[in-house]
Amino acid sequence: MNYEINEGTLAIMPMDSRTSRVLEDEVEYVIEENPYQIMEESCKYFGSSYRGRKEGAKSILGDGYKMPILIEDSRNIVFFPTSSPEDKSCVWLASRKIKNIEFIDELSSKIIFDNNQEIELPFSYRSLQNQLLRATRLESVVRNRKK
Repeated sequence: MNYEINEGTLAIMPMDSRTSRVLEDEVEYVIEENPYQIMEESCKYFGSSYRGRKEGAKSILGDGYKMPILIEDSRNIVFFPTSSPEDKSCVWLASRKIKNIEFIDELSSKIIFDNNQEIELPFSYRSLQNQLLRATRLESVVRNRKK
């Protein structure tokens, strides 16, 4: 099953090197693709490539790693990685669906989505906050350029 990211997608989490758990507002899927493959296919589905979206984000935000990706610009669907996208543990999160990030300890955080669904992730609060800020900035700049 190919999966395209949509407005209801909350998170894409690796289960192993070839399988992902995808959370949506109301359902959860197990997809026989890794998160990076889902990102690439979703970018293509909406008429671009992951590489093209990454280069676009770099031109707006400046150089850096863990670039947020604008999957679909008319609906402002932006996802950000929790670590290097090539990392087997990388989780992708929908920036506009996050209601809050809570500190658990130095190495883990709780993500609370706008539908009150929660997940705990083994990533620091500070790192996730920085990534959310960059994704929000990308979305804001693109939105303002459309005006």
